[in-house]
Amino acid sequence: MNVPNHVAIILDGNGRWAKAKGLPRTAGHVQGAKTVEQICEDAYNMGINYLTVYAFSTENWSRPDSEVATLMNLLRNYMKNSIKRAQKNNMCVRVLGDKSGLAEDLRTSIEELEQATKNNTGLHFQIAINYGGRDELRRAITKLAGKVAAGELKPEEIDDEKIGLQLDTDGLPDPDLLIRTSGEQRISNFLLWQLAYSELYFTSVPWPDFDKRELAKAVEAYQNRDRRYGLVKEE
Repeated sequence: MNVPNHVAIILDGNGRWAKAKGLPRTAGHVQGAKTVEQICEDAYNMGINYLTVYAFSTENWSRPDSEVATLMNLLRNYMKNSIKRAQKNNMCVRVLGDKSGLAEDLRTSIEELEQATKNNTGLHFQIAINYGGRDELRRAITKLAGKVAAGELKPEEIDDEKIGLQLDTDGLPDPDLLIRTSGEQRISNFLLWQLAYSELYFTSVPWPDFDKRELAKAVEAYQNRDRRYGLVKEE
C-alpha cells in the first residue's frame, strides 16, 4: 500500500466541538490532546513514519488569556508525561517553532523530552508550538544573512538545501500529506516551505472526533492522488 511517509495535521475544531456539546472551549482542547495521543499510535501502526501536528501558532497568542493558559498547561502536562510514553512506544519527539517565546519551564521540559527520545527509532512525532511558517522563514533568512555578513557564505551559494538546513524541520522529509480537520480549507501559515508539493486533504470532522477510521479515509484519498511534482504525466 502507498502509505504516506510523513503526514502533517492542522488540529482544528476543538472549540467548535466543545460549543456544540455545550461545553467550554477548554474542554475541546483537553479532548483534542487525547486524540493526538491515539492518532500517534494509529498512524505508526498504519505505516506512517513521521507525524507533525500544529498545536499552537504564533497567531494563537491573541486568543483569550484563559484559553491560552489552558493550551500552555496542556502542553506542559504533555511534555512531562511524554518521556515515559515515548520511551514505551519507541517514539522520537521534536518541537518545531520559536522556543524562545515560551515560558522557561516549558522550554526545559521540551529540551528534556527531545534529549530523552532523540535516539528512538519508532514514530517521529513533531509538535509545532509557537510556530508560524512566515516566522520560520524569517528566522532562517536571518541566519543565512548572518553567515553572509560574516563571510562564511556567498549569496549565490544559497540554495534549497542550505535554506532547509536553517528551518525547524532540518533533517525531516517534507510532508506527503496535509490533513486539516473541521471544514476549513487553508493552510494557515503552516509549513509554507515544506508543503510545496504535499497533497492536501480537508475533512469536516472536528479534531476531537478524528479517529483511526478518519485517518484511514485520508490515507485512502492520498493513495488515489497522482503526484507529479510539476512534471508531465507520460501517456
